[in-house]
Amino acid sequence: MNISLLIPVLDYDIIALVYSMKNAMGKVPEFYEILIGDDGSSAEYHEKYLSLETDNVKVITSEKNIGRAAIRNKLALEAKGDFLLFIDADVMVPGTAEAYILKWLPFVNISRVICGGTLYHESAPGDPDKLLRWKYGKWREQKSAAERNKHPHSGFSTFNVLIEKSVFSKIRFNEELKQYGHEDTLLGYQLKKAGIGILHIDNGLIHEGLESNRDFLNKTKLGIENLSKLYDKVTDNKSFSETVLILKIYNKLKYFGVTRILAAIFIRYRDRMEIRLDSSDISLLLFGFYKMSMFCTYREIHNRKNILPVF
Repeated sequence: MNISLLIPVLDYDIIALVYSMKNAMGKVPEFYEILIGDDGSSAEYHEKYLSLETDNVKVITSEKNIGRAAIRNKLALEAKGDFLLFIDADVMVPGTAEAYILKWLPFVNISRVICGGTLYHESAPGDPDKLLRWKYGKWREQKSAAERNKHPHSGFSTFNVLIEKSVFSKIRFNEELKQYGHEDTLLGYQLKKAGIGILHIDNGLIHEGLESNRDFLNKTKLGIENLSKLYDKVTDNKSFSETVLILKIYNKLKYFGVTRILAAIFIRYRDRMEIRLDSSDISLLLFGFYKMSMFCTYREIHNRKNILPVF
């Protein structure tokens, strides 16, 4: 059994991460190769990635940015390992890379898809402009394996996941999703529909690359828009909704006939909510309402074919 480590990246410094992983490669025989997916990075960063190449470290280059889904598929096609270990570029290993890789091995005979989890630093970032991303990550993303295993497909994330190549080759990421957001949600749904189980373990990586409050709000908008589009495209809305919390809530709100009210509130008060969320006095309850009302707005836009203003 061999593991290929796949790191998609766009203009981010991964030198320390790759050197750490390369050191583990010499100590764990099952750790076969590292593939770096340069998704249209600048010449400066591209040269940095090329400097990391060795016999077992290879850069897979896309001249232009093809998106998170497509670059991951491209990496998977090039990988030679039996298992694909996807990690994001902006991670930090909390211990040694060797211990991190070794921790996967006892589980590969138990499950074909294994999620390691996401961690955040205990203390808040010194920059208050990154507080929203950190607070949300601690609240929604940093969960123990026991908690994630209660709803394994809902907790699926490609931030830190080991997946059998034969499984991935049959499902793959949907490359129609060009912009940021919910490509892993769709893959989790597809795994559920295919009857493929997901095992969650405590082998987390620390999310280092915290966006600014404004950038995170912009990414949230892209993700919510993608989710609304996916809701129309999937063949089984009910099954898809069961894997996504915001869809569960939306369907309840729709039953009670309040989704249009929330959309109207979002359009009227969006700017005020964003000012509050881009401050030192951040409310996660408000952020949850912001996302839910935004989703209701996108549903109205997509249902009425842009009668409402696009924001």
